[in-house]
Parts: sequence; structure tokens; C-alpha cells
Amino acid sequence: MKINYLQKVTSTENLVLVPVLETDETVQFLSIAVSNAVFSGKKDTTYIVEKVGVIYLFIGLGKTPDFSSLKKIFRRVSHQKDAFFKSETSLFIPDFFNDDWTSAVINGLVLGTYRLGHYKKENVVHPLLNADCVLNVISTQTKENAVERGLKIANAQVETFNLVDLPPNKITPKHLANWAIDTGNKFGFAVEVFGQQKAKEIGLDAFVSVGKGSANESQFIIMDYQPKNAKKHIGLVGKGITFDTGGLNIKTAGMVHMKCDMAGAAAVLGAMQLIADLQLPYRVTAIVPACENSVDANSFLPSDVIGSYSGHSIEIIDTDAEGRLILADGLSYLIKNFNPETVIDLATLTGSSVATFGNECGALFTNNESLSKQLQQAGDGIGERLWPLPLWDAYKSDIESEIADVKNYSGKLVAGAISAAKFLEFFTENHSSWAHLDIAGVTFVDDEFAKTKHATAFGVHLITNFIENQ
Repeated sequence: MKINYLQKVTSTENLVLVPVLETDETVQFLSIAVSNAVFSGKKDTTYIVEKVGVIYLFIGLGKTPDFSSLKKIFRRVSHQKDAFFKSETSLFIPDFFNDDWTSAVINGLVLGTYRLGHYKKENVVHPLLNADCVLNVISTQTKENAVERGLKIANAQVETFNLVDLPPNKITPKHLANWAIDTGNKFGFAVEVFGQQKAKEIGLDAFVSVGKGSANESQFIIMDYQPKNAKKHIGLVGKGITFDTGGLNIKTAGMVHMKCDMAGAAAVLGAMQLIADLQLPYRVTAIVPACENSVDANSFLPSDVIGSYSGHSIEIIDTDAEGRLILADGLSYLIKNFNPETVIDLATLTGSSVATFGNECGALFTNNESLSKQLQQAGDGIGERLWPLPLWDAYKSDIESEIADVKNYSGKLVAGAISAAKFLEFFTENHSSWAHLDIAGVTFVDDEFAKTKHATAFGVHLITNFIENQ
């Protein structure tokens, strides 16, 4: 797709997109007048006018649009009206649009091009993805930076879609490592990867234990973006379980969706691409412990006692509580070797968080009130919402072990998300600015953009937005 910046509609476009705020008056654009009785700009409505071979698509924004609603409205238009997009499209940007709204519209248009048919023999490609397709951005104001930002956000999110949606025989730990290396080379951040042997040698024992039962070698991925004169140092950790059978505590339901158990890692990977692409003036160090929780004679066992990078011993109550084990080593390694000022981990960690919040928001855990507010604010404006749950020491007994320093599962059917967060907190060395995001309910969902569950890229924009506002 090529982008041109113009000040008025030409006579060459096949399609003109016209955003309209809800109004009580006649809608007018160029020489076209649309009665309010027919189309008033109500949210999620459209109206089509054809004139001299050009289709004018009026798009209702409602009375009070925001980034999230604009993104979704234009994603829907791009997704559902793809037949109207041909060789040349003009997008009219009204004077009342600010740069954030412009970015949202571009973001939505690009996300609407995404399809799940990666392996279909006849995979239909959205017209906007054709190299010779032209998108004219029509505005009386300068919008180049806003458009570029929208494109960069969408590109990182589409990469994240692919990482989560592609099958586990494709997205192996090695694939994630190679993706990180290639992306680091392209966008400008350093990458180091430890295989199973190196991880064992340096004491990443919890991480090593989880991947022992898989034929796919585990990969401990370390990324470091270091711009000159960085304002602050942020650390990220993403859970990278590329497929989760549950291990020897094998899952009895829902295993078909467990390719998404690396969505936290995918969010961190996508965020690293976006942060570097936007050239943010912050140092960001990210760790993705990537492995497959599989079943064979080498798999770790319920009641095993294993080590960890922190030196603490862990009693294994349930091998299906494996994500917190690799996160524990990721957090310990990040804090000990890099000591960032703020640490955030993202993980599809518990069904408990889904039972609490459904698909509406992620669960937020932190004892730092300022960090909690900043993360919530970063997500509210873009539709990636978080809501806090407690980390009270009243839940500490859930992870106390008789035989080891800590156990990986309480064994109870209640407060699962909280006890998992308390387990992670144990490995943060009482870091004063740490937050855990349990995003199990918001990263892989059913919605209007596909017939089956699929990725949302939740966290990519959220984390980038949070860092930008430090």
C-alpha cells in the first residue's frame, strides 16, 4: 500500500471514506447532501452514495468517539467492506480530528486487512495489502506523523496476531527466538538467546524443568533496546509457553486453544518492535522464556522439588501451573542482571482471571499505587483495560510449602489469580515498582473479525503507551 497526502479529493479514486459525527442536520460532503432522516452519523452506521463511478462511504462515529471506538469502527469497515477497496481509496480526515484519532483510523484500517487463512490454498488478500494499492489521506492539516504512528502500531499488532494465531508446529520456541533476532536486527535492539544447555549451566532451573518433556528445545530470549540518553529503564517479561498440554497434570478440556499460551510473550515481542520502531527515548530490556509444556518420559512430575535462578526451591503441586515457573526465572534473571527501575510481566496465567473479568479487561497486580494508576490510564484510552486485584499477605499461605521454599499451586479452587501473583511476587526481590498483568481473558477471543477464537494483540499498545508517558 502506498500513501499519498493530499488536500482534496481527486477524480481517480474508487472509494472515498467520509467520517461523520452524529448530527441533527443534513450531512454534506462536496456536492453530496444526505438527509438526516436517512443517515445521521450514528455510531456503527454507514451510508453509501455512488457518483460518477466513485463510491462515497459515509461512516458514523457517534457523538463522542475515542481512540478505541474509532479503531474498531474503521477495522469493521475495512474488514466487512473489503470489496469496495480496489486500486485507490481516499480517506477524508475532518478538521476536528486530532492526531490520536487519525492514528486510530489508520490503525483500524490496517487491522481490518488481517485474515486467519494463512494456510489456505486460495488465500484472499485484502486489496489494501497490494503493493500497488494507493491510500490518499485527505486533510487540510499535516497528518504524516499521525498516519505513520498508526501504521507502526498496526504493523506491530499484526505481527503479534501472527505469532499467536499460527499453529504450535510453526510457532516453536526456536521460531520465537529467530523472530526476536530478525526483528532486533531490523529495528535496532540487541538479542541474546540461551538454549537448554546454557540455561541449565547458569541455573535457570525452573525454566529448564518446564521444557524437559518437549522435543522442541527451550529458548530463553533476552532483548535490550538502548537508545542514547535514555530517560528511564523499563523491564518486561512475557510468558512464552508455545503450547501447553498441562504436562503430566494433562488438560482435560480446551487444549485445542493452548497455542495462545504464549500471548504474553507475543505482546512483549510486539511491544519491543513498536518501541524500537517509534524510537522511544527509554531503555527497555525484555525477557521471553519460551518453551513447550509437553509430555514424555523426561517431563517434570507433580511433587518434584526443583530449583530456580533465584536459588529458592519450588515444590511442584501441579505441572499445569507452569507459566509462573518460567516467569519466576525470567523475573529473577531480569532483576539480578539488569535491575530496571520498573518491571512488568504479561502472561496468560490463570483461568481464575477469566472467571473474574471475562473478556473485558486484564487483571492487574501491584503494590505500587502510582504504577497501578499509570498502567490503567495507559490502557483506558486505547481500549486495553486493566483492573486491580489485591496482593495482600493474607494470601501468602497459599504458596507456603512444607518441603521447599515455595509451592507452585495452592491446590484450592479459589483465588487462583491472586495466589499465582503472590508466587511471582516471591521472585521479585521485593522490587518497589513491579506489576503483573494476567491477560488470559483478553488475548484470544471470539468476536466479529473471525469465525473462531483469534489473537487481539492486547498489551502491545498498552505497554508502549505506558512507557511513552513515563
